Amino acid sequence: MSKNAIITGGTRGLGEAMTLKLGDMGYNVAINYTSERSGALADALVQKLKEEKGVDAIAVKADVSDYDACEQLVKTALDHFQGQLDVLINNAGITNNCNFIDLQPKDYMRVINTNLVSMMHMSHLCLPHLVDHDSCIVNTASVGGLVGVVNQADYCAAKTGVIGLTRALALEFAPRKVRVNAIAPGMIMTDMLRGVNQDELRALAATIPLGYIGEPADIAGCMEYILTAPYLTGQTISPNGGFVMP
Repeated sequence: MSKNAIITGGTRGLGEAMTLKLGDMGYNVAINYTSERSGALADALVQKLKEEKGVDAIAVKADVSDYDACEQLVKTALDHFQGQLDVLINNAGITNNCNFIDLQPKDYMRVINTNLVSMMHMSHLCLPHLVDHDSCIVNTASVGGLVGVVNQADYCAAKTGVIGLTRALALEFAPRKVRVNAIAPGMIMTDMLRGVNQDELRALAATIPLGYIGEPADIAGCMEYILTAPYLTGQTISPNGGFVMP
């Protein structure tokens, strides 16, 4: 029997790499998008999953910071997958990168709602369909959830919350065969880093003990390990090249 997954924030960067890895692993995938631009990326990704990976896939417009939108996302995915759900990847995230004094409440609440509350929404809606059949939730945290980062107070608060949520859900739902783990990526080569000055990028890489910045594939590989490790739950794995050693 084929397995089915929902991934949020799956259209670009780390999310895209994880979405394609799910396809490699044989999962049918439902992804969300929020804008016309992300909708075009989602449609292209759906086609790639179908044509190159041989799995089923759908894209659903949904802002996962909103509970009603999450409810529609989950309902659409379940209807499409005939009620069967095996994996939830909570990956949606944003950042403000602003000093806390200048940060406005609406801005830090947007980060908290997107990076943490969305995971509560999606987990709340998906867990009734994940219990009792060896399923898995993977939450994207960050090294920012393990250490403080300048100009990232709201982001760090949200990602620390993700780790706490992961542990609590893992403990609560282990008896019902749901494993819950988190990935806390370090510095990964995404569009944001590609746009910085190359000298700055080399200096950034020099601060990492392994000497280089990771790739989205490193995070997708970590996700694959988590999904295939039956004795792993309640853990936060941080692929970060030794930059942070919790």
